[in-house]
Amino acid sequence: MMKKNCVTILIVLIFGSNLYAQKKTVTVASELKKLHQVEELPGYIEQTKLLQVSSYDTTGGNDDGFSGDYSFIRKNPDSSLVIFEAEGNGVINRIWTPTPTEDTLDFYFGNEKSPSYSVKFSDLFSGEVAPFEEPLAGNEIGGFYNYFPIPFKDGCKIVIRGKKLEFYQIQYRTYPEEYEMEIFSGEISTEAKNELERLKRAWNNIADIESEIDKTTDTILKPGENLTLAQFFDKGGRILGITLENAKAFEGVNKQVDIKITWDNEDKPAVYMPVADFFGYAFGEVSMQSLLLGSRNNINYCYYPMPFDNSAKIELIYRPSEKPKNDDPIQIKSEVWASKKMRNPEEEGKFYTYWNKNINAPLGEPHTFLKGEGKGHYVGTILQTQGLEPGMTLFFEGDDVTTIDGEMRVHGTGSEDYFNGGWYALLNRWDRKISLPLHGALDYSLPYSRTGGYRLFISDKMPFDESIEHTIEHGPEENNKPVDYTSAAFYYAGSPVHKDQPEPANELTGTYIPDTFVLYPQLLKYSIAGKVSVEGEILSSPTGGQVRIILSEVPKGDYKLYADIEKWYEGAEISVWQRQKEVAESVSFYSEENRDENEVYFSDIELDDFRKTITIKFKEDEERSKIMVKRWILKRQQ
Repeated sequence: MMKKNCVTILIVLIFGSNLYAQKKTVTVASELKKLHQVEELPGYIEQTKLLQVSSYDTTGGNDDGFSGDYSFIRKNPDSSLVIFEAEGNGVINRIWTPTPTEDTLDFYFGNEKSPSYSVKFSDLFSGEVAPFEEPLAGNEIGGFYNYFPIPFKDGCKIVIRGKKLEFYQIQYRTYPEEYEMEIFSGEISTEAKNELERLKRAWNNIADIESEIDKTTDTILKPGENLTLAQFFDKGGRILGITLENAKAFEGVNKQVDIKITWDNEDKPAVYMPVADFFGYAFGEVSMQSLLLGSRNNINYCYYPMPFDNSAKIELIYRPSEKPKNDDPIQIKSEVWASKKMRNPEEEGKFYTYWNKNINAPLGEPHTFLKGEGKGHYVGTILQTQGLEPGMTLFFEGDDVTTIDGEMRVHGTGSEDYFNGGWYALLNRWDRKISLPLHGALDYSLPYSRTGGYRLFISDKMPFDESIEHTIEHGPEENNKPVDYTSAAFYYAGSPVHKDQPEPANELTGTYIPDTFVLYPQLLKYSIAGKVSVEGEILSSPTGGQVRIILSEVPKGDYKLYADIEKWYEGAEISVWQRQKEVAESVSFYSEENRDENEVYFSDIELDDFRKTITIKFKEDEERSKIMVKRWILKRQQ
């Protein structure tokens, strides 16, 4: 009897220890590992949701943080604000704001009545408080971001001690109740510190690939030809990396060379879009330099892992233009790295993209990044946005919305916010192309009324079991701005979840060039001669100074020059010149009463390779020495 009991106890102990060994554990270290173990990106993540709390205007308006009315869940009696609250287990994996304050954030984990951890809001991004440091935390392109994982157990609440908060987004992943969860304390373990160092090394050496198979191509691609860069048959495996030289050769407004990738002889290509759109060019020019995808040192690169079951084929297709004689052959030099590691269909998805060229997007409907049914997870977005009305890029006020398995899980606060940016059209904010490892701006041009951005989802990849609809508005409210939007969505699934996309064709892949260009003072480039002062929209010179305005962004051509101006009692008299040629003899900004005048005609001008400026010359006058120009407008003449 004693012997039988001992055997029973032994079985229980062994069985129990196996159960314990199988119990999943989430720590700061394990979450940091996800950020640098890119090879794990194809892996499904079960029993989790990716959710977000943000300051979006719940009425459908555009007050996504300006007033602060929607920037908290509730107010405490002491006027502090509860800005985040979640039940159960989870990890906060992204915090963003363009408006950090010096107020203290208090994190309450579990059922704690006192703060479990406190930090100044601004120090989540400053780099001055460990462990929140680059490259996971910082600020650029107008946005402050923090991707350092903050795990919690049995719920989390965040309270800001200030009385007002503006724009913010807090993104988190839920985990099942049975998971073992580390609770964030601000002090990280040696293991976590080691993972952070591994992350930095991995991100700096992402191109160091250990592969079993290396296929290279060095040849000429002519218009009308297809070129196979790599092909694998009947054995399965995974693509580890793709490089393609010379990146500059794929520039141009027509984007005539496509990349096509097909897995396992599927009816739909996994990837089929212009090379320029896949590698993150901006309106036909190289731009993006993200961690996994982009162009650097004249080489296009992609390090998204791409498992396949039987076969894989990577092709380039050169579509001839309407005037094929003008199409130049392209020197192609490529390298494809692969391994023989097979895909486990139960645990991993295959890599797919959805290219959406939305010309003159329907008013009242958002632009779709990805919509479809099936199981998978979303891992990246590239977006180029072109306004069809000259002027300010108001279409970029639009919010992103993500509905997964029938549940709205993420609602953003603005388009540049989605890309971790902020404050478009402001100097040194969202005002030019900037690339960071996980996000960036592709371009910003007020004259062209266009911009774009990209974002990678790694530790925050968005899982879906049944369906996904990921969209973004074009306009502050009700998708009310006419636009052309071009996006590439990246995801993993067992098979394509999106419906058929159109094949790239010349009528779809061209770049829109407006005929009216609007320039705003805040982003103008000036050269000054003599005594001139610049105060926002006001230029002043009582001594006959000169201001040369650089028009390098505007294409060559013949234009009529207009301006929206304000006249008042201090208004100066000016003349307008192109180099040494006077093109407008006398323009007065004087009026006894203040009044606005819009689209005031100044002169005809010609812009070419040698003349890309206009010069404002002030008439000497101590009392009337100021001009206010709110917008310069150039209308191209046919």
